[in-house]
Amino acid sequence: MFERFTGSAREVVRGAAARAERGGESHVAAEHLLRQLLDGSGTPGAVALAAAGVDSEERRAGVVRGLDEARRRGGLTKSETEALAGIGIDVAAVVDRVESAHGPGALARRRAWRRGRTRFDADAKAVLERSLRIALGRGDKAIGDQHILLALAAAPGIPAEVLADHGATYAAIEAALPAVQRAG
Repeated sequence: MFERFTGSAREVVRGAAARAERGGESHVAAEHLLRQLLDGSGTPGAVALAAAGVDSEERRAGVVRGLDEARRRGGLTKSETEALAGIGIDVAAVVDRVESAHGPGALARRRAWRRGRTRFDADAKAVLERSLRIALGRGDKAIGDQHILLALAAAPGIPAEVLADHGATYAAIEAALPAVQRAG
């Protein structure tokens, strides 16, 4: 499938893997793909992100803060946190207690337990597979970084939630793509 990726999409995938390795993590997650997309400049995905509302360093930093907050919660979405609150579990209190016992960011740590190539977790693989389906569904012959962005926004989870919190919903990104394609 990787042969169908454009240069910008390949850079997102490679950059996400490098980001996970630098962090000492055992797997590349969907979050790494989004963080790498946020670092892009001038690519169709970066232009679509900007057109969908993530159009400044401040807005990009807000997305990163949202990802960091979710990681601190152990990867729980806001809706999962609210559901747990509904049955009497205060996630913030749990996080505080774990961090007081094990240090700041204890739930966020996902360290590699082995050496070797960093692999993609199930969610990241699903994003890449979904990007292929999205590209084919749009009639595109290659998978671009804009398709990875759409795939991140399409599935429930932390990346879609954080993007939506900043106005970059699937619909907003999709609406931005015709302008991106005309400009490209």
